[in-house]
Amino acid sequence: MKKIFLLLACTPFLLATTCDDDDQIFCTQEAKAGLNITVKDAFTNEVLSTGVEVIAQDGTYAETLEQFPNNDIAVFIGAWERVGTYTVTVSKEGYQTYTSELIVVTADVCHVIPQLITVNLQPN
Repeated sequence: MKKIFLLLACTPFLLATTCDDDDQIFCTQEAKAGLNITVKDAFTNEVLSTGVEVIAQDGTYAETLEQFPNNDIAVFIGAWERVGTYTVTVSKEGYQTYTSELIVVTADVCHVIPQLITVNLQPN
């Protein structure tokens, strides 16, 4: 009987410390791409998509980014919900290959923080 009384006496305190609605964080269920790369011609400012290859590398991890058409602007996306320090290489026939400086993808409590990057390729 003493155990039940002790449990009942402590329950309001346990609920008060563990059920604080003000501290709850609600995250969306959508996945976020950590890298969002737009590729343009450095001289004409034209968006390039056909024949473009975008590769992200973080240590031994490498990923070819996928093209995602959005409002007539082709964006190459990848590093889905993956934090890391990436080097991005962009290549297209007739252009000089571009290699980025280090790009750091971080995250908050819910998702990665997307990095929006524009690469201007130099024609050969």
